[in-house]
Amino acid sequence: MGTDSKTGDGRHVDASVLVPVLNEERHIRDSVAAMQAQRFDGTLEFLFMDGRSEDSTRAILEELAAEDPRIRVFENPGRSSTAGLNVGLRQARGDYIVRMDAHTFYPEDYIARGVERLRRGDVVWVAGPQVPHGVGRWSRRVALALGSWFGTGGSARWGADGAADGERELDTGVFAGLWLRSTVEEHGGWDEGWPINQDSELAARVLRSGGRIVSIPELAARYVPRDSLRGLARQYWRYGNYRAKTAARHPESLGARHLFAPLLAIAALGAVFAPPPIRTGARAALGVYALGVGAASARTLGRAAASDSAALPVVYAVMHGAWGFGFLAGSVRFGPPLAALARIARRRDD
Repeated sequence: MGTDSKTGDGRHVDASVLVPVLNEERHIRDSVAAMQAQRFDGTLEFLFMDGRSEDSTRAILEELAAEDPRIRVFENPGRSSTAGLNVGLRQARGDYIVRMDAHTFYPEDYIARGVERLRRGDVVWVAGPQVPHGVGRWSRRVALALGSWFGTGGSARWGADGAADGERELDTGVFAGLWLRSTVEEHGGWDEGWPINQDSELAARVLRSGGRIVSIPELAARYVPRDSLRGLARQYWRYGNYRAKTAARHPESLGARHLFAPLLAIAALGAVFAPPPIRTGARAALGVYALGVGAASARTLGRAAASDSAALPVVYAVMHGAWGFGFLAGSVRFGPPLAALARIARRRDD
């Protein structure tokens, strides 16, 4: 299949799978193989938007495209996932758009079940639970943390293998998914001002327009977390940073649960810099947090290696601290989400 074509060959397909990639040479063959294994009674194309990778990702994709005409490779000069998704949307030839991630493994009927649910109507976005699946020492520990309420804050986007609790309504905590192409185009695609948190920002616009977003357990996909504390901290800092930006533009996207990590960050600052009365209260709050971390970590004993359970307090602290301080920094960078905070305060008073 021709690559970097502006128009492709014009052939219609039923569903277009969009996959932004950057420096994925270690995993890209396995990821593509898993995508090619999709069972779908229709025609598919797989669009890979390469953000000018500095490794052999592009060469591998070109090789795979020569073997499978469903694979098309495009350059993503903007480099971010968001820019790549928009490149793919412009080149897509399918009636349905599917977003997939190179670090996630999807069930073989992910596309078939998602499209079937969209065809039934009454929803405009179908997604599945994000199931953490560790493959390295720290990745395994992060997955363990994300398998608990304490690690996810109760977000409906996360789930466990074999979940059978039925279809769930989603807010802006959403992980990839499927849409009618017309739905994504109606909303102008993904906003490239959001290199991170772009799905949440798009979800806020979809929900504001009256669209429904649902998660169905059959679409549960295995997500491979970062395998280093440094990578985890950077990831969660950026998550918090852009969640603040999303909240500033879409006040309804911020829930009370999102304030846990920022309040923890404020307590950490208060424990060091605040005057004595406030400092004492801040340190007490950190003490309560430490007890919660200890309890959440202890609950994994017996189902995880002792060394992994022992490392969980560090993982929790990195996740919550990076997200919380990232949110505070984002509130400075993009402006404080005052309307969102006022909305939460009003709801608590009702």
